[in-house]
Amino acid sequence: MKPDFDKMQGLVPVVVQDAETLMVLMLGYMNPQAYKKTLETGLLHMWSRSRNTLWMKGESSGHIHKVVSMALDCDQDALLVKVKAQGPTCHTGAISCFFNTLHQRDRDGVGTFDLKALEKVVQGRAQSPKEGSYTTSLLRSGIERISKKILEESGEVVIALLREDNQRVSEEIADLLYHLLVAMTKKGLSLRDVERVLANRRAVAQKK
Repeated sequence: MKPDFDKMQGLVPVVVQDAETLMVLMLGYMNPQAYKKTLETGLLHMWSRSRNTLWMKGESSGHIHKVVSMALDCDQDALLVKVKAQGPTCHTGAISCFFNTLHQRDRDGVGTFDLKALEKVVQGRAQSPKEGSYTTSLLRSGIERISKKILEESGEVVIALLREDNQRVSEEIADLLYHLLVAMTKKGLSLRDVERVLANRRAVAQKK
């Protein structure tokens, strides 16, 4: 089974999704040539409608997308491609091309955010530093400075737990989590590494 290119006049839309966070990164198009090249190389290739040419994601920026899986929709005229992105997807330096939020609410009426999405933002700053960014300056300052910030934020969490309301506690925990993600990124670690440790501990506990 493969995309029905004839049905879509030679092109099928491709939704590109981060394989780990499931964040939608971009929308593009494939023709038979791009589809074949993607399968052969394992790297995301698209067809540029504006330039009328085949192109590989990251061919100029170096931010290639390694394909993890490809799925065809029920009508065989659209693809969902999950990738491992090597750096930001958008040419603006953003992790995802879909950063212009128009409307977003969770069940409580509050904007939602994902911890892994924040991790991607921090990793993006490490791969593509941005002048004026606090994250960039913190990463550049080194692990000793970052560690001091973690110690400082940890203390503020403890104080909030003892003296403040839950809103303040949540704010301080958010600050601590952010700085932990910066430290992990600086050390080349990710949330996935922590998840593996927790999974292993759970497996050991279940055997007891």
